[in-house]
Amino acid sequence: MDTVKKVALAYSGGLDTSIIIPWLKETYNCEVITICTDVGQEEETEGLEEKALKTGASKFYLENLQKELVEDCIFPMAMIGAKYEGRYLLGTSIARPIQAKRQVEIALKEGCDALAHGCTGKGNDQVRFELTYKTLAPQLKVIAPWRIWDLQSREDCIEYAKKHNIDLGGISEKKIYSRDRNIWHISHEGGELEDLINRPNENMFVLSKSPKDAPDQETFVTIGFEKGIPVSIDGKKMDGVSLLKYLNKIGGENGIGRADILENRLVGMKSHGVYETPGGTILYAAYDELREMVLEKDSMSLLADMGKVYANMVYNGKYYTHLRMALENFAREMMRFATGEVTLALYKGNCIVAGKKSPYSLYSEEIASFTTGSLYSHKDSAGFINLFGLQMGIEAKIQK
Repeated sequence: MDTVKKVALAYSGGLDTSIIIPWLKETYNCEVITICTDVGQEEETEGLEEKALKTGASKFYLENLQKELVEDCIFPMAMIGAKYEGRYLLGTSIARPIQAKRQVEIALKEGCDALAHGCTGKGNDQVRFELTYKTLAPQLKVIAPWRIWDLQSREDCIEYAKKHNIDLGGISEKKIYSRDRNIWHISHEGGELEDLINRPNENMFVLSKSPKDAPDQETFVTIGFEKGIPVSIDGKKMDGVSLLKYLNKIGGENGIGRADILENRLVGMKSHGVYETPGGTILYAAYDELREMVLEKDSMSLLADMGKVYANMVYNGKYYTHLRMALENFAREMMRFATGEVTLALYKGNCIVAGKKSPYSLYSEEIASFTTGSLYSHKDSAGFINLFGLQMGIEAKIQK
């Protein structure tokens, strides 16, 4: 076993990372620094410092990354319109890189010689954490206990915790769902979801009402944008965190943002997950309208292609790469004139366009109108069609 003196552990306070603390100390005879990153998981951060220290950690960090996550990561991703496999809004994927980045920063500050995480060998998160480690601190050793220890199941982990007098805090051998929550979304996996024939139980959902239980009248919201970044709700300026929390609230109340997805994991298997992304779904709908209004045809097409590439890079953990950053910078330049407002009507799970405006709108009522105006002559169409269809005419003549 390699010599390790001090380990920085990505710590959530759940079963896995709780037992990793004594396991690391037993296995490496090392000091353990625990780092919990607050990305909007709400009450899950309460009482974690006491628990970590009691379990054997020498120090505990709680780092609030909500502002960085929303304004530096989520908004640029949404501006591009990135969706993994056309549906997944990358809720877990977009948070992992900045969580790993802060872990690395603290590890270097504390003089650690190793980094550790509680990701399993089946999931995507192990890749997201470790690619960030490789990019930002390749000299540090990486310890992934799930790939090393002899524990094989949740029952094994609980038995290990009991032997080491670790407070399970209500954790039982039967865990109905595996969840990941942050300010952007919450995901649900496991339980009855493992059988594709089952419809998700309504009591599983956390952030959103069922559309059938949502209000019987529309809820209107106007999102204001400046250079492609959302900055206001209904005319009121708001910071990114407050804006997204508000959209989550009204979105959830109106049954917005549920998605049942069978996705292709990076490691090769298909995974069934149900996601709630109420605020994100509203924001993506508003961005669609904004891009249509201020971008011409070629830019819209290119940005759509970029969105697929960007989504794959985020999903696959390639966040801190030159290509990903270059795509973001290019998108920001393309959206330089994306200033305006989009109004949506929220109704029983639907986001309905209710109006939009921009000083840089490329839509001209005078040109688009069926009434002939001074800027467009119907007579010009004949020459345009002749040139546009020239190749087709030649082919038809020769090949007949």
